Amino acid sequence: MPKPEKEAAVQEIREMLSKSQAVVLANYRGLNVAAMTELRRKLGEAGAEFKVVKNTLARIASREVGLAGLEQYLEGPTAIAFASGDPVAPAKVISEFTREHKEMEIKGGALQGKIIGPDDVRSLAELPSREVMLGRVAATMAAPISGLARALAGTIRNLAYAIDAVKRQKEEQGAAA
Repeated sequence: MPKPEKEAAVQEIREMLSKSQAVVLANYRGLNVAAMTELRRKLGEAGAEFKVVKNTLARIASREVGLAGLEQYLEGPTAIAFASGDPVAPAKVISEFTREHKEMEIKGGALQGKIIGPDDVRSLAELPSREVMLGRVAATMAAPISGLARALAGTIRNLAYAIDAVKRQKEEQGAAA
């Protein structure tokens, strides 16, 4: 590849790495074109981009953006999934894809500037989605408020029962007299 083309490729990888919340590196050896197309489609639906890279150019780009630790995973055939949105999405898609296609292997990745290994990528894939986590946080925050509302409603209900009992007692005393 002539030098200007290599510089452009390094620039593209560098931009994608710097924009990404998370990246997942994978060995795609053994996948056919149909499987690669399916993986790209699934990653695209999840808001991630999948790109086959030359290791040397990816090493240069990763050093330039402060992810020099990625170099240990840049051996053999390498493709990178870049996630600028939900950082868990590419890990989920690739982890699920490797269950169906045993020939594909997760090499490692980076999450918000920190290098993570293949086991960490799999652990990240098992996290619930952002929406589910936000729902859990909202439910946790709402629990004390709803508990207070139930306690106040119970107190008001008990007060109403007491007033009703006093009223009935007065009516009985008035009828007996």
